[in-house]
Amino acid sequence: MSAELASVEVGKHLYWHLGNFDVHGQVFIVSWLVILVLLIISILGTQNLNRIPSKFQNFMEFILEFLQDIAKNQIGEHEYRSWVPYISTIFLFILGSNWAGALIPWKLIVLPEGELAAPTNDINTTVALSLLTSIAYFYAGINKNGIGYFLRYIEPTPVLLPINILEDFTKPLSLSFRLFGNILADELVVSVFTLLVPIIIPLPVMILGLFASSIQALIFSTLSAAYIGEAMEGHGDH
Repeated sequence: MSAELASVEVGKHLYWHLGNFDVHGQVFIVSWLVILVLLIISILGTQNLNRIPSKFQNFMEFILEFLQDIAKNQIGEHEYRSWVPYISTIFLFILGSNWAGALIPWKLIVLPEGELAAPTNDINTTVALSLLTSIAYFYAGINKNGIGYFLRYIEPTPVLLPINILEDFTKPLSLSFRLFGNILADELVVSVFTLLVPIIIPLPVMILGLFASSIQALIFSTLSAAYIGEAMEGHGDH
């Protein structure tokens, strides 16, 4: 499966050969840079907390409340708290990856092969994130409703069993291809504009790309929370 997914790519990629595995070098590098930046901001933002918050503490609290609201609105008042870390991590990683691709001039860094770019413009990254969400909502449903979770596949009638099973395959597919397609298209549009016209002209497109990147992170995390909330409703609540 990974070999088939890896074939969906644009341009050349830097591969590292680790035993029997091929690692996308540029995705690995930028992903860990994004994770490092997020960790540093998180550590700095949670040190020396005061009752009268500083501007930075205010900003961090605003981000936390925003992410809590996503989880609360989709999962529900009583169950959302344990899922805030997952939804927040998904949102911040995708946002950081998208913005890293849109803001940083990676083309200036020369690699032996390929070039650095947003991790989310690689189908392998978006499929991995989508599969995490699939595992999360299966875990949420089974943890809440036990074996009774699987009764949802034959509701309201057993005739819908194949469609309900198919739905669980289409959820990660739609999540991954939506994110991959939008980020890849944005980077290609900016690249083409930069080649055709001076740097000033592509700026509005880049700003629009930042906005679109933020929306994609919001859509992915909101849908992930919605799928988890839907799984937790289950058979037992009817």
